[in-house]
Amino acid sequence: MTRLILATRNAGKITELHAILADAGLTHDLVGADAYPEIPDVKETGVTFAENALLKAHTLARATGLPAIADDSGLCVDVLGGAPGILSARWAGTHGNDTANLNLLLAQLSDIPDAHRGAHFACAAALALPDGTERVVEGRLMGALRHDPVGTNGFGYDPILQPNGYDVTCAQLSPEQKNAISHRGKAFRALVPVVRELLG
Repeated sequence: MTRLILATRNAGKITELHAILADAGLTHDLVGADAYPEIPDVKETGVTFAENALLKAHTLARATGLPAIADDSGLCVDVLGGAPGILSARWAGTHGNDTANLNLLLAQLSDIPDAHRGAHFACAAALALPDGTERVVEGRLMGALRHDPVGTNGFGYDPILQPNGYDVTCAQLSPEQKNAISHRGKAFRALVPVVRELLG
């Protein structure tokens, strides 16, 4: 059984990818970055989601000698030319301050009418092998931005993105509903044939 490492310390993300691989009949031994605590977190210095995902995957693959998967994601707003994009987690200046990021974005869009509030969550997922082989796939969740946050599930910008075809925000969906349509779920599912091709 091939061991695969996922570049995250988020147990939920590991569970999600493990379930997707298992559903596809792939029984690889999937572990998170916590299994190798001596490897420091990788700085995301790329200018696209794909570059950041590849950076993390290659770093882990080289350090561990194992196939590595990494992802990078964020919110892309049409009228902002795709911003916050790769800066989504630090849009207000401090990394990971969800409330500040969300409030700043809403303030910036306060005079934008509903017809022009299109946005999507984007995720790039990369698989890198120790020999340098790499593949990247992407997933998107298309929607529009609400004027006020609604819902308590999820994190980040979930309370303001209403997926196309829904009358609720991502933060009002159950974890199962969200995983079924999420950008990361789509990207991870798109990795299945890649894992099968490269790892069997």
